[in-house]
Amino acid sequence: MPLSTPIPPRVFCIGRNYVKHVQELSNAMPEKPVVFFKPASCLAGVGELIHFPKHGQDLHHEAEVVVRIGKQGRVTTPEQALAAIDAITLGVDLTLRDVQADLKAKRLPWEKAKAFEQSAFLGEFVPYESSIDLQNLDFRCTVNGKERQHGNTGDMIFSIPKLLIELSEIWNLLPGDLVYTGTPAGVSALQVGDIVTVTSERIGSFSWTLVE
Repeated sequence: MPLSTPIPPRVFCIGRNYVKHVQELSNAMPEKPVVFFKPASCLAGVGELIHFPKHGQDLHHEAEVVVRIGKQGRVTTPEQALAAIDAITLGVDLTLRDVQADLKAKRLPWEKAKAFEQSAFLGEFVPYESSIDLQNLDFRCTVNGKERQHGNTGDMIFSIPKLLIELSEIWNLLPGDLVYTGTPAGVSALQVGDIVTVTSERIGSFSWTLVE
């Protein structure tokens, strides 16, 4: 299914934002948010068939809460950060872990492991309102009906308002910007034929199927 949201100016992604996920990959605990980008060509709408990338083998799912920016400007307080959000959904950041490990070993950028086409699943947005507690939002990821990830935004190292404040120190936030806010523990390999589903009672349930 084509994306129902306009093409965003930028897709910000946050790495290493849940303690147990940092630990499961044996990474150092970050002192500041780990930020990288994906081009808009990475986005895959709900129900879109996902082609397994040809340049790697160890493909991992990373379920995330995604926020969309609604107005231009910089934010310096949690209140301003929350006021800048106009919608929220769930997504999945795909990572070719074998390619990433090779790039890390060579001290090279990660784009080949993170920014290939269809590497950013994107659910349908719901309007953000104050009744949605971004400090206590539960979400899950299943593969073929079996739970692999269970996260809560309360377990983030850097809260969603803190992330927007940190991003805003460097970039002027723009309407339509997307922020993938990090993944909890439980990332694992995917195979052709797998059905990946991310679910939150407050947001909805969205699925994608991997094909050759």
